[in-house]
Amino acid sequence: MTYPSLPEIHDIDRRRFEEEVRPAARPVVLRGLGKDWPAVRAARESADSGVAYLKRFSHAEPVSAILGEPEIQGRFFYTPDLKGLNFVRGQSPLDPFLDRLLRDRDHARPYAMAVQSVPLPQLLPGFADENATSLLPDTVIPRMWLGNAIRVATHYDLMENIGVVVMGRRRFTLFPPDQIANLYMGPLELTPAGTPISLVDPEAPDLERFPRFAEAVRFGQSATLEPGDAIYIPFHWWHAVESIDPVNAFVNYWWNPAPAGMGNPYDALLHAMVAIGSLPGEQREVYRAVFDHLVFRSNGAPGAHLPEGVQGVLGQADAVTAARMRATLMDSFSRS
Repeated sequence: MTYPSLPEIHDIDRRRFEEEVRPAARPVVLRGLGKDWPAVRAARESADSGVAYLKRFSHAEPVSAILGEPEIQGRFFYTPDLKGLNFVRGQSPLDPFLDRLLRDRDHARPYAMAVQSVPLPQLLPGFADENATSLLPDTVIPRMWLGNAIRVATHYDLMENIGVVVMGRRRFTLFPPDQIANLYMGPLELTPAGTPISLVDPEAPDLERFPRFAEAVRFGQSATLEPGDAIYIPFHWWHAVESIDPVNAFVNYWWNPAPAGMGNPYDALLHAMVAIGSLPGEQREVYRAVFDHLVFRSNGAPGAHLPEGVQGVLGQADAVTAARMRATLMDSFSRS
C-alpha cells in the first residue's frame, strides 16, 4: 500500500517549532534533527558501533521486554480469536538483549524482540546528556525503544510526541484522529500497550473485512526515517510503526500541554461509553446536545451568564474545582 509522503522540515529550531509546527497540529518529518547526536554517528558506522555506544551507558539491572515467535513475522498483535496477545512479556539485562539483536540480524526467521518506552535515565543513565534536542524543555523525559524488524499496529497516544531515529530505519504511517470510525478498533479491554489499536494492517488491508478503511487510506500519509531523522506526531494522531532493519533504536519525547490536576479525559470517555452508550437512542441524542453545549462548548462558555464567583464547572475549571468534582463522583460511584 502506498500513501502520500508526510511534509518535511529541515533545520528546525524551537521558535519555529512552537510558532509554526505545533499550532498547525499536523504531523511532519524533522529531517536531520538528531544528525549530530554521538549515538547516531556511531550507528551510521555500523550496528556493532551503535550497540557498543549504547553499552557505554548500560547496567546489569533487568529491563522489561516483549518476545514473539518467528511465526508472527515481527507483527505484535492479537491472537486470531482476539482474546489474547501474540507475544509474551519478560525481563532481561540490556546487554544480552543487544547481543541477541546482533546475533540474529542475519537470521531468516528471528524471534520478534523489543524493549519499549523505558525512560532513558533509567535504562541508559547519561545517554540523554550526550544526545538531546533543544526543541523541548528539559522537563520532558526521553524514552528509548529497541528491537529488531518489528511492526507496531496503528494506535494513538494521549500525548504529543517527537521521536528521533537513532539506529536502523523506521517507517511511519499516520491517519488523522477523525478517521477513528474507519480504522476498526480492537477490544478496549485488552490492548498491547494501553491505548486501542486498529485491526487493519495498513500495508496489506483486508478491504472485504474492513471496507471503511478505503476511506481512511484517502487521508493516510507515510514517511521512512533514517538515523538522525525525527517525526512530530500531534495528540491522538493514529500511527503505525515499522522498524525496517534488524537492529534499531529510537528515542521519543511525550508531553501533554493540558493543565495538570484536571483528571484523565480517557477515564471520562470510558465511563461515558458505559453510562451513556447503553441508553435508548433518544436519550443518547439528548446527551449529545448536552455534551455539545457543556463539554465541547459549541455555543461558547456555558456559564457566561453567571457571575464569575458562582460559575463553578460551567466556567473555567481549576484544580480545586476538579478535585471537588472528583470527590462528588467518587461518592456517587460508592453509592451506585
